[in-house]
Amino acid sequence: MNSKSLRIIFAGTPDFAAAHLAALLESHHQIIAVYSQPDRPAGRGKKVVSSPVKQLAEQNRLPVYQPQTLKDSDAQIELTALKPDLMIVVAYGLLLPQAVLDIPRLGCINVHASLLPRWRGAAPIQRAIEAGDKETGVCIMQMEAGLDTGPVLSRLACPILPIDNAGSLHDSLAALGAQALLTTVDQIAAGNAYADVQNDTDVTYAHKLGKEEARLDFTRSALELWQQIRAFNPFPVSWFLLPNGERLRVWQATFDQENCSQEIHKEKIGTVVSCDANGLRIACGSGSLLLTELQLPNRNRMLMRDIVNGQLLLLQAGDVLA
Repeated sequence: MNSKSLRIIFAGTPDFAAAHLAALLESHHQIIAVYSQPDRPAGRGKKVVSSPVKQLAEQNRLPVYQPQTLKDSDAQIELTALKPDLMIVVAYGLLLPQAVLDIPRLGCINVHASLLPRWRGAAPIQRAIEAGDKETGVCIMQMEAGLDTGPVLSRLACPILPIDNAGSLHDSLAALGAQALLTTVDQIAAGNAYADVQNDTDVTYAHKLGKEEARLDFTRSALELWQQIRAFNPFPVSWFLLPNGERLRVWQATFDQENCSQEIHKEKIGTVVSCDANGLRIACGSGSLLLTELQLPNRNRMLMRDIVNGQLLLLQAGDVLA
């Protein structure tokens, strides 16, 4: 598609956003500035680090702006002076007030990792897996003052596979989003982009993840827990307490829906049904779940067969977990 080059401001912070900036840098459009969250301490050492978007921008010698807020008049004057045609926002993490949305000649667009209006909000990838959705995708949205309420310019869908966790699905959607973004920006530049208004009756919200909700509640069904484990990998990672009170993190589990639906166990909920190289099988409110990759306190994540071989987990069939 032939389209003129646009003067673009890109606003984003994490790896997901950096994948979209990388794609734009390969296009014929001009990235005139990059906005990203201020540098913050990270990791156990609390060393101040730059965001993935800032690092990529600096590698490509792009000017980087890191205001604490865009509600400040000085930040808005600074942005106006750049004279952008379009502002692209991907997982930026700061709210854009209406005064900012009105600055670019062609407005502001956002890449959102769900099929809007399903899963508006902070954690659409994780909530889609947790809910057992069979499909998700990305939407390119014309931004409004509301949270993910704007009309949709483009949408691409992809399946959620049983082997997917939040990490793998994140990577798939980052690639899909970059593809959709480039097509949409060219359509905007050519003047033939069209948007569909969202149906507000179908809205669901993807609330921010909390560490405490990552705790596994074995009174729930094995299916629900399997979905939770996948949704919370790689963050915040599901966990439960061992009989000695130590926390055991669960990275991977397997779930046989056909057999599990027929499974009838007499064990009390939370009982260890088996503990061997194949995994740690726990009786749940409905069915049982086989935990296959765990992380013991002060250790790296390990496959269950290595934990058993090293005699690192003092559990046996019949033990009851909290």
